[in-house]
Amino acid sequence: MQKRAAVLIAAGAVMASAVTAVPSTAEPRTPEPRAAAPSWKACATKQYPKLQCATVRAPLDHDDPGGEQITLALSRIPHTAKTSQGPLLVNPGGPGASGLTMAGFVAASLPAEVAAQYDVIGFDPRGVGASKPALDCKPGYFAPVRPDSLPRDLDTERTNLARAASFARACDDKYGSLLRHMGTVSAAKDLDVIRRALGAEKINYFGYSYGTYLGAVYAKLFPQRVRRAVLDSVVDPQAVWYDANLGQDLAFDARHKAFLAWVARHDATYRLGTDPAKVEARWYAMRAALAKAPAAGKVGPAELEDTYLPGGYYNGFWPTLAEAFSAYANEKDTAPLVSAFESLAASDPTDDNGYSVYTAVQCRDAAWPRDWGVWHRDNWAVHAKAPFSTWNNAWYNAPCAFWPVGSETPPEVANDALPPVLLFQATEDAATPYAGGVSVRRALRGSSLVVEQGGGNHAITLAGNACLDGHLARYLETGEVPRATATGTGAAADADAVCAATPEPSPRTARAAAPLPHPAHRV
Repeated sequence: MQKRAAVLIAAGAVMASAVTAVPSTAEPRTPEPRAAAPSWKACATKQYPKLQCATVRAPLDHDDPGGEQITLALSRIPHTAKTSQGPLLVNPGGPGASGLTMAGFVAASLPAEVAAQYDVIGFDPRGVGASKPALDCKPGYFAPVRPDSLPRDLDTERTNLARAASFARACDDKYGSLLRHMGTVSAAKDLDVIRRALGAEKINYFGYSYGTYLGAVYAKLFPQRVRRAVLDSVVDPQAVWYDANLGQDLAFDARHKAFLAWVARHDATYRLGTDPAKVEARWYAMRAALAKAPAAGKVGPAELEDTYLPGGYYNGFWPTLAEAFSAYANEKDTAPLVSAFESLAASDPTDDNGYSVYTAVQCRDAAWPRDWGVWHRDNWAVHAKAPFSTWNNAWYNAPCAFWPVGSETPPEVANDALPPVLLFQATEDAATPYAGGVSVRRALRGSSLVVEQGGGNHAITLAGNACLDGHLARYLETGEVPRATATGTGAAADADAVCAATPEPSPRTARAAAPLPHPAHRV
């Protein structure tokens, strides 16, 4: 699902690509391939003054380890305790998100006595950020104002489809030789190159969102190399990626309705009405008006959806979004809306890189329909139930209908060879719906699921919930996971522990809404 989106009827079907099988396991060689140790240098930021950086080399094609090499950028907060528990590799999600500052965030957010026991290692996955080469298929692809995402007529659909096809062609033109090596399996094998470069027999792993899938694939390929693993906001590996995105459309619509209901409960502040259905009607009226006259020449209907989508990831944005909605609907004041767009959704070169990697990974990972008629049918069916962002998300993923390389077969991540893995999942998470946490709990024998009951945010640990963070700290310190002692109902029936959600925001926090505590990018 997109952080922001953009991107028809094509005559006939797009020819299907060949599917390449991916081995489900990969035993380490004896002796192991050598990897040069990283040379760490200070790369302090104001927020993380102890951050160190380095690079390692990895094969572009792991089946040809002596062939072309790529560079992976790393970061580190070194352990300070007398006894180290080894490296803790951290990943914020994506695919396409940079992880270099993630090391600083995790080390600063864990209890000091726990963080001190680990070398916290961030990394930019292949193609991302400071890793080389870094992908940027079509700079400015999301520049406003984009075509309306809702294809009410044939011309609008064709325009959006042509944009998506042009993006796929641009990626092929610039990075054709790289694209077949951009899947999650290749990225997971990079993690083992990093492990070897660090001189570690095993790694600890902590991944959010898409990072949970990356971690599960690594654990399948190298189960004997996993010491501990935390997966927060869990991707359902049975749904990657076409079905997962359709499921997200339903979940984000539900989360958008939750936001509108919150606005209705605070009518005294926002003056948009007390009936959630009528508040929703006013939001769609705003969308229709922006289709005719984009705000400040920047915010049309597609950009409006981009702006409000972050509210589905993190309710800390709700007050800011409600203020923008109120100002536009009640006073015809576009300034707060434009400001919200610029702070939450406007694209920059980092986003161009992130989206290029997102498409490269997801289009390569698994099969997507090559007949646009399938997309057309499925997205209109979902839109009828969930109109908020279904078509916006369809165009975000539409380059996969034209992707120039074939898809791999996703590994089956079921695993009975791991130590206990700790999972975290909010029941109302839109980006990675609740079923993903349950599915992975069943797939990873001995794993433990901690549920945030009633929570709708994404990436829920180290974000202010003391109950969740207590389970996380205990596991990283001791390896102990909670175990269900009785059969419950609802979410508790699937959970080993249940934590209450943190309170919803107050309108009084409108001008002090915090940014996401960690990137909850696309999954």
